Amino acid sequence: MQQNASRDSWSFEKTEERLAAIMRNIHNTCAETAEEYGALGDYVLGANIAGFERVAAAMTAFGVI
Repeated sequence: MQQNASRDSWSFEKTEERLAAIMRNIHNTCAETAEEYGALGDYVLGANIAGFERVAAAMTAFGVI
């Protein structure tokens, strides 16, 4: 999506590097959030709570809540 929006063309290596960084960030966020809420290793719970927190932060930033 970013390539299309900026009318850019990335090499296969750059695309793989960016995707790997995104996936590492997702994994770390899920694992850290699950641990923070006392559910070590529960990636589903970590993902759900992290997603909820991001939506709540965005809603607060926009003055919705």
